[in-house]
Amino acid sequence: MKRSLAVTIVLFACLTGCVYKYQCPVPAPIGRLDGSTISSASLTESIEELTHAANVQGLTVTIFNESGTVYSQAFGFANLPEGKPLQISTEMYGASLSKPVFAVLVMKLVEQSVLDLDTPLQKYVDEPLCKNRGKEWHQDLSDLCDDPRYEKITARMSLSHTSGLPGWRWFEPDQKLRIHFEPGERYNYSGEGMTFLQIVLEKLTGKNLEELMHEHIFAPYGMTTSSYTWQERFETDYAVGHDKDGDVYPRDKDNAPRAPSTLETTTVDLTRFMEAVLRGDGLSQQSWKEMFSPQIRIRTRTQFGPGASEESTANDDIELSYGLGWGLLRTPHGWGAFKEGHGDGFQHYVILFPETGLGVMLLSNSDNAESLFDHLLRVTIADSYTPLAWEGYVPFEPLSR
Repeated sequence: MKRSLAVTIVLFACLTGCVYKYQCPVPAPIGRLDGSTISSASLTESIEELTHAANVQGLTVTIFNESGTVYSQAFGFANLPEGKPLQISTEMYGASLSKPVFAVLVMKLVEQSVLDLDTPLQKYVDEPLCKNRGKEWHQDLSDLCDDPRYEKITARMSLSHTSGLPGWRWFEPDQKLRIHFEPGERYNYSGEGMTFLQIVLEKLTGKNLEELMHEHIFAPYGMTTSSYTWQERFETDYAVGHDKDGDVYPRDKDNAPRAPSTLETTTVDLTRFMEAVLRGDGLSQQSWKEMFSPQIRIRTRTQFGPGASEESTANDDIELSYGLGWGLLRTPHGWGAFKEGHGDGFQHYVILFPETGLGVMLLSNSDNAESLFDHLLRVTIADSYTPLAWEGYVPFEPLSR
């Protein structure tokens, strides 16, 4: 009882600034890739200045040292017009950060011998996959019946974006699903490739994606708020996306669960997941090594747009590649594993360095956030390896002069 009272007095003294005869804990400096450090207070001040200058409505920044969290703070608003502050516990649309979470699920099922990375997915089901329809648009594979190359697609190809399928069928001129090249031949970012794999996993296990995620990912990793569909419990505290002028996008709440794109989560939950990735929890060492091993080299000028079909050697120095669910780049600190997230008003970026246990996670509900990613990566962990031009991250000009 006396010890509890003493602790309470110390905490009160620290919070009120009355530190007479008490020693308040000082946060340890945050370590960066180049060996330098930055204090939490200095970093917070820098981030506040950056977000204000670039009109970023909401942002959370989480930094990892030695595979643990050393900094995690929210800035700005979950909903600017309503004046609702953003918190690290606020529900946020995860966009394509859905993909590396799904990749861990797949590797768990591989370890359980549910499937093999290199067995064509068609071999796991009796009926031709092109006859699959389903209730949701992503389950309709009928457009593939005229192209038997779909029978060659494997889980490895789906996770490394080498399936030959497009980003989404809606980007096609006629909005039809088609294969653009021999599966496994080259890299082309594809959400359709992952939903193709999702369909097969659901058939194999007799469980839908949401059930599989709760069983193998959310429960084991303590991601108590996360889901691949909108939940009523999110209504009390969720973030809306803001466009470049600060106007709010309508919040999409009726998505069917899709492996590459519909994760609803929080900074707290994703922090737990990223810590597990850095520690190598939940999978064998061999499986983690497989995920973070280059499956395909990438030599395109950009990831998206016209540059995605143009060859370039600009990123040969970092050996830009794709692993299983993660982009990869080679540095003096080992392979860096990175992933972006894009949605209306939601822009995210994570880069982890598993060999050093260091990394940073940037989650934002503002279309202006990508203009700060270069500045934020440098000030947080001194990351100068992220291929900004390939990503399409144009730095905020007034700060880059």
